[in-house]
Amino acid sequence: MDSLDTLRHAVAVSRAGAWPEQRAEATVTLTFNDRHRRRFRLTDDHGRPFLLDLATATRLANGDGLEMDDGGWLCVIAADEPVATIRAATPRAVARIAWHLGNRHTPVEVRPDGSLRILDDHVLVAMVEGLGGRVSRSQAPFNPEAGAYSGQGHGHGHGHSHDR
Repeated sequence: MDSLDTLRHAVAVSRAGAWPEQRAEATVTLTFNDRHRRRFRLTDDHGRPFLLDLATATRLANGDGLEMDDGGWLCVIAADEPVATIRAATPRAVARIAWHLGNRHTPVEVRPDGSLRILDDHVLVAMVEGLGGRVSRSQAPFNPEAGAYSGQGHGHGHGHSHDR
């Protein structure tokens, strides 16, 4: 077992298209929940361990580059995971569904075709279908909108309680 001191360290993140992608030594494939971290032991797709060691928790996106302490780079890949894609008959119906998902603080990906995507959850799918949405389930990368309050990730400082 490697100690944290002997592991390679990923010390910085550069957004997709803003790092030397031709210098990528390997990839690291992560689910949505594993792509928002500050300090965490991970393994690249070649089976080599490394320590994600960032100054602040950062939401990693598909294609981002992790700069290693030895000058190397790893490319972040968004893993396929169980998702539910939501469509509705009208833009108003989609907006209504989006409001209900947002009211539950559910990460939502707004797709280029106007559909919505969430991580597959049977309770949320039932709610969406009850609101008239059509849901298709699949395995795909999940890349939700960044939180509006934090600039990135899920900010939660918006002045109300969740104690009810």
